[in-house]
Amino acid sequence: MIERDATTALARLAKGFPVLAITGPRQSGKTTLARALFAHKPYVSLENPDERAFALSDPKRFLARFEQGAVLDEVQRCPELLSWLQGVVDDRRLMGDFVLTGSAQLDLVQGISQSLAGRVGRVELLPLSASELQGAALLPNSLEQLLLQGGYPALYDRALTPHDWFANYMATYVERDVRQLIAVRDLNQFQTFVRMCAARTGQLLNLSALGADCGISSVTARQWLGVLETSYIVTLLRPHHRNLGKRLVKTPKLYFLDVGLAAWLLGIREAASLQTHAARGALFETWVVGELHKQRLHQGMAADLHFWRDNIGTEVDALLEEPDGPRPLEIKSGSTWASDWPDALRKWQRYAQTTTPTPWVIYGGDHSHARDGVQLWSWRDAGRWARASNTATDQTRDTPLS
Repeated sequence: MIERDATTALARLAKGFPVLAITGPRQSGKTTLARALFAHKPYVSLENPDERAFALSDPKRFLARFEQGAVLDEVQRCPELLSWLQGVVDDRRLMGDFVLTGSAQLDLVQGISQSLAGRVGRVELLPLSASELQGAALLPNSLEQLLLQGGYPALYDRALTPHDWFANYMATYVERDVRQLIAVRDLNQFQTFVRMCAARTGQLLNLSALGADCGISSVTARQWLGVLETSYIVTLLRPHHRNLGKRLVKTPKLYFLDVGLAAWLLGIREAASLQTHAARGALFETWVVGELHKQRLHQGMAADLHFWRDNIGTEVDALLEEPDGPRPLEIKSGSTWASDWPDALRKWQRYAQTTTPTPWVIYGGDHSHARDGVQLWSWRDAGRWARASNTATDQTRDTPLS
């Protein structure tokens, strides 16, 4: 098994919470991680019809089998079980007693909020990060291959092409997860919607235009986008406008959480085509934002990411919340330094009336170094800049999920 960064957070949370929850997209490695880290506990999948029927018909006896706790996989398939689990963990008062996993965030979190509030430590597990791939000597040699392949574990431990795997992944996702979350009459129309979202990754979200392009209302577009967020396909980066005046954009930006999936949805099938593809910049930005999310979420922390854009289009791609204030960050897919890259960073510093923390530029080149008052980071050093992005952040915020 590829060593996951989330292992540290789960081990930490297991000391202070009776229940652990691992949520994330389908096929991100939740079950593999839970079974490896808690190998001493029995494993039960509630996708199994017999186990699910047992849990639904006699939850008290179902849980009584696990005197030392258990790993309960896909627990959102049996949300009624959570109320009974509350009584068990309250009586036993054992830390790290039960481990829950689920790929449908909304159902699982709602059930936990209602039944297990204050008793659960949660980690959101996204696909493999660049630092995890580097640790396993699996990081692709070229940026283009990385953008094509993304981070889903199956693409690194099986003889699969991204095209074959993503085609089956999307079919399974639409047929199972989407049908569970909402009643979609036309699945082909929903798939078109997902592709249209991929074409907008890294862009400001305009729900009316998105809905019109897909032949649906903006209300339906908002509902469907919520499904993509719930199932960890996309995330929305919110604008930062605190204390910086009113002439700022307040529309969120849309990002896919796995760049390989976004590339596949855009019809990209070969890494070489990404050298000159029109979406190269947006996909590189998508990958960087995804890496920053992974680094924080895998530590059991909030993402704490924003962007900044004023009313004339000057934009800072990301702001990383740190104790000393937001760190501005620009994302450039080019491999050669350009003198105008720090311009937006400096404008933001003037607005914010601060010169700290040091601005960053993450780019598609091979060498990291300080230049012109900014820290220039290579994509190859993703493990370093992703870890550095939260070293100053308070890592003691192990708050209950409520």
